[in-house]
Amino acid sequence: MTDRGSLDALREAVRVSPDNLPLRRHLAEQFLDAGLLMDAENAFREALALAPGDADLATGLAEAFLRQGKNGAAISALARVGPGEGPPKAGLVVARALAAEGDVAAARPRYWEAVARDSSLADAEFETRLGLPPGHSLGPEPAMAHALEDVPSLPSGPFTGPGSGAEKGSSTVTFADVAGMEQVKQSLRMKLLLPVQQPELFAAYGKRAGGGVMLYGPPGCGKTHLARAAAGELGAAFMSVGLSDILDMYIGSSERNLHSTFEAARRNRPCVLFFDEVDALAARRADMNRAHNRQIVNQFLAEMDGVEGGANEGVLVLAATNAPWYVDAAFRRPGRFDQLVFVPPPDAPARAAILALLCREVPLDELDFRAVSEATDGFAGADLKGVVDRAVEAKLQAAIRVGRPLPLSTADLLGAARAARPTAVAEWMGTARNYVMHANESGVWDELLPWFGGKRR
Repeated sequence: MTDRGSLDALREAVRVSPDNLPLRRHLAEQFLDAGLLMDAENAFREALALAPGDADLATGLAEAFLRQGKNGAAISALARVGPGEGPPKAGLVVARALAAEGDVAAARPRYWEAVARDSSLADAEFETRLGLPPGHSLGPEPAMAHALEDVPSLPSGPFTGPGSGAEKGSSTVTFADVAGMEQVKQSLRMKLLLPVQQPELFAAYGKRAGGGVMLYGPPGCGKTHLARAAAGELGAAFMSVGLSDILDMYIGSSERNLHSTFEAARRNRPCVLFFDEVDALAARRADMNRAHNRQIVNQFLAEMDGVEGGANEGVLVLAATNAPWYVDAAFRRPGRFDQLVFVPPPDAPARAAILALLCREVPLDELDFRAVSEATDGFAGADLKGVVDRAVEAKLQAAIRVGRPLPLSTADLLGAARAARPTAVAEWMGTARNYVMHANESGVWDELLPWFGGKRR
């Protein structure tokens, strides 16, 4: 493991030579090896800004996402690295992310494709999770043939041309499917939903339907789920935009992709336009060393303002980030992302409600969700899903042995919870504390003060 002194020396070297790609790559890899996942994520992003088409860097970024529980972001980061392309590890990262999202059928061929290219990536425990029997045998050449025949491409949206990976459709999820977080839901209703649902009332006060809200908080706490639920509440179109839909290696293409995305949202209004990991597209311009990257931020700001009066009316822009302190302050001006909404880790009642939702379609014994919620302090929603998945897999194996369904019990969930080791929330809180306590002169992070023993001003 790299010691802190070596990492600090590498940081300084990158600061002195910001355009040195091999140096940035090495720093990002060292952060990843040291388990400094948020630092690794930011370092890989900065390196990708210098080389957007680098599959090795994209794989490193995806692994940083995966290890933080940001499975959707990991899949999105590798959306342009198809089966058999890039490093073999890319296939393994995609497979793990797909399995964590519950799509085991799509994960299997991606896993086999990776192992066929590099047998050292084989993982017996993961194979069991994929439903592969112990002692199975599939030689390298048949494995590759099987993988390349059956591997599905990662999903892309209905758009054509650059940025065509944006996901578009209508959401069937509503706030009823979001456990807890009543204050967050109310903020979204007032800022985004009610102006569309009651336009005459809001017009009387000079308010139009549109604008932006930035959701921020620890990874895995439901920011993307909330965005889908907001679209479902309205019955509006939902467009989810990832980094791979916008960033392009050719100068000017990223800006055109961003403009095309907003134009598509304007044609489909009312529409919820959701930018995940927005800090990668809206980073502070003062931190950027390349004019091209600053121009992407300028284009984003122009699109948020609308090219002409009322252009964005009916376009509800939602963004999510784990690192709001890296977002350019210009995005917080009125009419842009002028409302920051903290999506906290779930408290005990919310954890119990999340567990109940996750277990809706599972055969159940008398379950004490409250006891399980008390045993999962510090778990994010994604961590709780992992607990339920682990418990279900163990119970399914027992059911196969006896030949009949067996109900899930409190003991099953408690056993799975004891085996889980969540870290994302604790790591995020440690980073957030530094900003709240030492870089909060404007008061923008006052909402977080109660989480660290302070009082809101």
